[in-house]
Amino acid sequence: MSTAVDVADAYRHCEAVTRTEAANFFWGIRLLSAERRRAMCAVYAFARRVDDIGDGTLATEEKLRRLDVQARALAALESAAPPAQGPGDPVMLALADANARFPLPPSALGELIEGVRMDVTGVTYESFDELVLYCRRVAGAIGRVCLAIFGLRGAPGDVPGAEAMADDLGVALQLTNILRDVREDAENGRVYLPGEDLRRFGLIARSEEPGGPKKLVAVARAAGALASPARQQDDVERLAALLRFEADRARRWFERGMALAPLLDRRSAACVLAMAGIYRRLLDRIEEDPEAATRRRVSLPAHEKAWVAARGMLGAGG
Repeated sequence: MSTAVDVADAYRHCEAVTRTEAANFFWGIRLLSAERRRAMCAVYAFARRVDDIGDGTLATEEKLRRLDVQARALAALESAAPPAQGPGDPVMLALADANARFPLPPSALGELIEGVRMDVTGVTYESFDELVLYCRRVAGAIGRVCLAIFGLRGAPGDVPGAEAMADDLGVALQLTNILRDVREDAENGRVYLPGEDLRRFGLIARSEEPGGPKKLVAVARAAGALASPARQQDDVERLAALLRFEADRARRWFERGMALAPLLDRRSAACVLAMAGIYRRLLDRIEEDPEAATRRRVSLPAHEKAWVAARGMLGAGG
């Protein structure tokens, strides 16, 4: 039988999830005020729950059923005031309280669920525009939620384009995740790289059908995820060239998204500069040695993340 959870305990649970599961994210949000930091942890804990459903080992039908449950919980959250305590679900209780304090965009977290549905049903991407749609759902939407929590230097209505910038920054972060995780995703049967780009760099034949199985095999082989002597160095070099090409695209999305920082108050700007700074340094590593990304997941040591976070606070200005 479930026990009641108060709001303070619910937030502590969400913060523990964020510390454990999202080191890069937490380096940024620790720079926020306590109230905003708690709200961001509630958002992350919900996003983590949804992602875990998509990435788990359950059957497709069960994953979709559980995503439907989360979608109904969101609908209930948006239609009611948060209770003082909840019946054992700390994530939804904290998220309801965060929504009351910082009215979150009503459709954004629902878009996240739709993006994860794309993963569950095995959607593949023929064009970069199709991939951008996915990125906007799973990350751009989170950017817009974060914007609702951040403090702006002016009134929200006085900041035209802020939501678009937050969305663009989310896309940049997700593109970086895709490049960082290219081998791990291939091992799990997923390829996010667009089919048109795989053809452009000679990883699959131009006659290969969109979403065909050769797309996964080609990337898995080039990333070394297939233990087969058929892996050829020229495939590795083609994939490395493709990763550089996509990294350059991600950098342009960062340039547009980072225009958001000057519109935020000092601590919110520092949060954005820290999180984006960590991901941009990951992108630098991938561009410098894309073959390394085909062998292992690229990451930054804790001391380097701390240095980037400190620079973010300094760079946020007065």
